[in-house]
Amino acid sequence: MDAYELLKTLHVIGATVLFGTGAGIAFFMVMAHRTGDAVLIAHTAGVVVIADTLFTASAVVVQPVTGALLAQATGYPLFEGWIGLSLLLYLVTGAFWLPVVWLQWRMRNLAREAVARGTPLPADYRRLYRIWFAFGFPAFAAVLGILWLMVTKPEL
Repeated sequence: MDAYELLKTLHVIGATVLFGTGAGIAFFMVMAHRTGDAVLIAHTAGVVVIADTLFTASAVVVQPVTGALLAQATGYPLFEGWIGLSLLLYLVTGAFWLPVVWLQWRMRNLAREAVARGTPLPADYRRLYRIWFAFGFPAFAAVLGILWLMVTKPEL
C-alpha cells in the first residue's frame, strides 16, 4: 500500500467512525432517554461520553489532517469546490458537536445525581436533552453532506 492509499484508507475510516459513532451515540441516548430511567440514562450517557472522547474526538483530528494531505497529493484546491464546501460543513458539524459534548456530560451528571439522591430526573435534564436532540439534526445532516461530497466529488 502506497502513501496515498494509506491516507485514503485512514480518511475513509475516520469518516466512517464519525458517522457511525454519531449515529450510534444518538440512537443509544434516545433509547435510554425514552425509558425515563435515571439509572439507565446515567449508565448510557457515561458510555456515550467515553465513546465521544475516544472515537469521535480522534476522528475529528484525523479527518482534516488526512483530508488536507489527500488534497495536496491529488492537486485539489483545499478551499475551493467540493472540498471547500466539505470544510464549511465540517465547521457546521463542529459548531453543533462541541456543545453536544458538554450537554452529554451535563446530562450524565444530572442523571447520576438523580440516582444518588433517589429522585426523578430534574427539569434541567429534560431541557438539556431537548437542546441535545435538536443540535443533532444539523450536525448529522452536515456529516451526510460531507460524505456525499467525498463520494461524488461534484464540480462546484
